[in-house]
Amino acid sequence: MKTIIIQARMNSKRLPGKVLKDLCGKPLLWHVAVRAKKSKLADKVIVATSAEKSDDPIVALCESEGVKCYRGSLDNVLLRYVGAARESKATTIVRVTADCPLIDPDIIDRCITSFETSGADYVSNVHPEPNTFPRGFDVEVFSLGALEKAEMGAKETYDKEHVTPFILKNKGGEFVIGPTVTASPEYARSYRLCVDYEEDYALMERIYKQFYKEGEHINVPALLTFLDAHPEWLA
Repeated sequence: MKTIIIQARMNSKRLPGKVLKDLCGKPLLWHVAVRAKKSKLADKVIVATSAEKSDDPIVALCESEGVKCYRGSLDNVLLRYVGAARESKATTIVRVTADCPLIDPDIIDRCITSFETSGADYVSNVHPEPNTFPRGFDVEVFSLGALEKAEMGAKETYDKEHVTPFILKNKGGEFVIGPTVTASPEYARSYRLCVDYEEDYALMERIYKQFYKEGEHINVPALLTFLDAHPEWLA
C-alpha cells in the first residue's frame, strides 16, 4: 500500500496558519491534497496533523472535503508519520509537506517508480544533493520498515521534527539510499515555489489567480516556462 502523507500544522513559526490561507477560494492545504490525489501510483492520501486544539481547523477541513486525517504528536513529527502510516496500512510512504500547493503528481510518480525499481530504503528528488527541481516540489519515498527503524533510533529533537534526517545520516549502514531523482529539462529550475513567508504566499496567490481554473490542474512545466519569460514575477 503506497500512501502519500502530507504533514500539516497551524502553528508555523514563519507564517502561522499558512496551510489554510486562501488560494482562489480554497485553502492551500486543499490544493496540496487534490494535486497529490492525482498521482497514478499512490493508493491513498492522508493528512498528518497534531492532536493540539490549534489544529482542529485542519481536521475540520479534512472532514468536510473527505480527506483522511491522522492526529499525533505536534513536535515529534517522525512519530506522527509512523502513526499515520500504520493507520493507513502503508508499506511505502510518500512524504509531502503542506506548504507546496504546486506539488506535481508526475514528480510524485517518478519518485515512487524510482523507489520501487531501486530496491532502496529511501529515494527522493532532494537527497542526496543536488536538488535539481524548484523548491516546492520536494518528494521523499521510503519504506515503513525504514520509518519505524528511524523512529526507534532517533534521539535528537531535530531528527524527530524533520522525519527523515536519521535515515540520511545513517546511509550506507542501516539504510540504503537510492540515487536522487533528477529533473528533466522542463522541470529543471532553481525557483522558489513553496510557501514559507508572506512574500511566498503573495507570489502563490498571484500564480493561482493567473493560472488556476476550477477542476483543472495547473501545468507546472507551462508555469515554469512562463516564469522564465517573466522573471519580474520572482523579483
